[in-house]
Amino acid sequence: MRKDFGVKTWFYPLPVVIIGTYDENGVPNAMNAAWSGIWDYNQVYVSLSKHKTTDNLSKTHAFTISFADAKHVAEADYVGVVSGNQVPNKLEIAGLHTHKSAHVNAPIIDEFPLTLECNVVSFEDGTLVGEIVNVNADESVLTNGVIDVDKLQVISFSPADNSYRVVGKKVGSAFSDGLKLK
Repeated sequence: MRKDFGVKTWFYPLPVVIIGTYDENGVPNAMNAAWSGIWDYNQVYVSLSKHKTTDNLSKTHAFTISFADAKHVAEADYVGVVSGNQVPNKLEIAGLHTHKSAHVNAPIIDEFPLTLECNVVSFEDGTLVGEIVNVNADESVLTNGVIDVDKLQVISFSPADNSYRVVGKKVGSAFSDGLKLK
């Protein structure tokens, strides 16, 4: 038996991403966003309403996307519930540290081990599209030189119950398991 819920924004998994930008004075800012994904082969999208981050994007035309992890749930949530317009040093309060990306004019947040470095392609009607210029990962989340999702412990947002969840164990092999049914 199945149950209807009507129109809901329940899409799984929704990775919790942290958008990093600089303001006009080079001060780093970050915000939590869950409505994001791959737009094209080398592009990402994020659905954003008006924020300090969107003001920064119009000035710098660059941003980073860091994937929040289980170790930093409170910090990731904090940068989403506090506005950079009201608390300009929210990264410092959250205990997060940054360094400048070598590829775009945006900060990399040291505590989040996987970051996409992006330039703005477009930002229209609340949809930010960015070109991925580089992927940066801390060696602590690599196995044999590749991202290890088990080590990464990336979290997703569950809109049905407003919780954060860790992405689970491997259950199959893409582009392989289905071939058994041919």
